[in-house]
Amino acid sequence: MRDVGTLLEALPYIREFHGKTVVIKYGGAAMEDPSLREEFARDVVLLKYVGLNPIVVHGGGPDITAYMERLGLPVEFVGGLRVSDESTVEVAKMVLVGKVNKEIVLRLSRHGQLAVGLCGDDGSLLRVARRAAPGGEDIGFVGQVERVNVDVLNHVASDYIPVIASVGADRDGHSYNVNADEAAGAVAGALGAYKVVFLTDVAGWLADPGDGNSLIGQATAAEVHAKLAEVGGGMRPKLAACVEAINGGVNSAHIVDGRIPHSLLLELFTDAGIGTKIQAAA
Repeated sequence: MRDVGTLLEALPYIREFHGKTVVIKYGGAAMEDPSLREEFARDVVLLKYVGLNPIVVHGGGPDITAYMERLGLPVEFVGGLRVSDESTVEVAKMVLVGKVNKEIVLRLSRHGQLAVGLCGDDGSLLRVARRAAPGGEDIGFVGQVERVNVDVLNHVASDYIPVIASVGADRDGHSYNVNADEAAGAVAGALGAYKVVFLTDVAGWLADPGDGNSLIGQATAAEVHAKLAEVGGGMRPKLAACVEAINGGVNSAHIVDGRIPHSLLLELFTDAGIGTKIQAAA
């Protein structure tokens, strides 16, 4: 009966979300732990089967770092963004597009739904311009998304699950590393997605990063924007991406603990939900 209750609780959400686009930023433990990788793939396939249009945007920071260390390249972050010279971008593209992206596509296919791997270069999907760190520091070939070619995504998503690696190119055809959180927010905003969900390795946005019990369950985009200057590390680009997505017309943005099995389904299809939910207004 408990299982039946769970299904009945999910029904109104499935009805509400039917036909809607949900952009999922995939990363952290959910991408690194073998069992969580399989659960994530099953969850995304389930979303497709119950009538949603999931789009996966991924990074692959730990894999990029591991390969850079193998090659003796320096690893440096400023404001949660990877400092990227030409060698770093080359490694990022090899790892994200050639390895991580294809592994995700194969897992989704194995669990019953065909997927297509893309990166920002494909069909000029992500047009970017060079950006600086939040403090104005030069961080090299790190791109800020200027335009998303939604025609490519709409064409692919009609039959497949798009899986997007977070690299892009500028007008002159130069490749850039793109923060995956920013890419997910930009894609969600450009598509007018119903929701965007960020999987991370903490419970959500914490009022005190040192206190795991200080979760902020809900906030408005204006409240988040007012606090951005006080936020550091990897949470800053996630919150900034949430604000961008909401300002682009996305109904709600969610920051969810990807270490919890099925956290994506729990956030979308249960009354309580988990993590932090951000909307335009309370």
